[in-house]
Amino acid sequence: MANAQLARLERVDVRVARQSEAGDFTPWLAQEENLALLGETVGLDLELEAKEQKVGPFRADVLCKDSATGNWVLIENQLERTDHSHLGQLLTYAAGLKAVTIIWIADAFTDEHRAALDWLNEVIDESINFFGLEVELWRIGDSPCAPKFNIISKPNDWSRTISAGARQIQEQALTTIKQLQLDYWTALREVLLKRKGVLKPQKPLPQNWTTYSLGRSIALLEAVLNTRTDTISVQIDLNDQYAKAYFHLLLEQRSEIEADIGEPLDWLELANRKSRYIALKRRQSNLEDRTTWPVQHAWLAEKPELMHRVFAPRIRVLNAGDYKSDADAQVGVLGLGQSGLRR
Repeated sequence: MANAQLARLERVDVRVARQSEAGDFTPWLAQEENLALLGETVGLDLELEAKEQKVGPFRADVLCKDSATGNWVLIENQLERTDHSHLGQLLTYAAGLKAVTIIWIADAFTDEHRAALDWLNEVIDESINFFGLEVELWRIGDSPCAPKFNIISKPNDWSRTISAGARQIQEQALTTIKQLQLDYWTALREVLLKRKGVLKPQKPLPQNWTTYSLGRSIALLEAVLNTRTDTISVQIDLNDQYAKAYFHLLLEQRSEIEADIGEPLDWLELANRKSRYIALKRRQSNLEDRTTWPVQHAWLAEKPELMHRVFAPRIRVLNAGDYKSDADAQVGVLGLGQSGLRR
């Protein structure tokens, strides 16, 4: 360290580095690594859907999906101080999309526009959320610029969940089994946070499953708790309209996938269901015995990370057009039975 040369950290004007919003800044922001940084800032897994997407009379800069929920996330850029025109566009976007998160990125926010976003988060239905972020660019010497996003405004309780389960926690007493589920996932979440692995735990809810992102909204990674059969499971839920194609494309890789996992998986197609499931399950003696939870939670921390490591790269490159023939897919498939499913 004695001979190390120290350089000065220098802030770079955003407009100088990125000459125009549509022609320069928007394509830059839409790059995977920059969306990942933005997602880390607001706590979402962002999957790019489109750039310059038409919404009503306007064109949104970047349209994404939250890969953990499938909900829309719309990003509007402004390489200057915020103005009324962009605020009006945001309200148009909110009216044109359902269950959406809107992220307004600007060089600087006026007090009035920050107050407007705070007010919108208070009075608008909680299925629509507004973020205000100021963007900074920094570099050391002649190094490439590194972005930094600062949250100026966010939903009052961003950890809230809009499901009925969250409302049930707030509005009424839980049944014994629902309280058990809530406590179970709460304890698992603490294990995952301490582990600091690749999984981003969701807010615990009184239900028999919890979900994690796989990087694309076509699939979720789920941990499932079944107190009727004393079984815990980890499963890939392919829930897109092309789930059948994706399922069989993965099935073609079954030998390699199960070799990577280190044990056989259950591959399940159910009649009259859109989703397909690929699962690993473990039977317990008594899920209601809380003294056994640390062992279960260790398994539910290790196995989902393994499933994520094995499946996420494969799911990222799935293309439904590569699935050619139903006749080729008539192979024997092992089933979980209804007990392995979360719905």
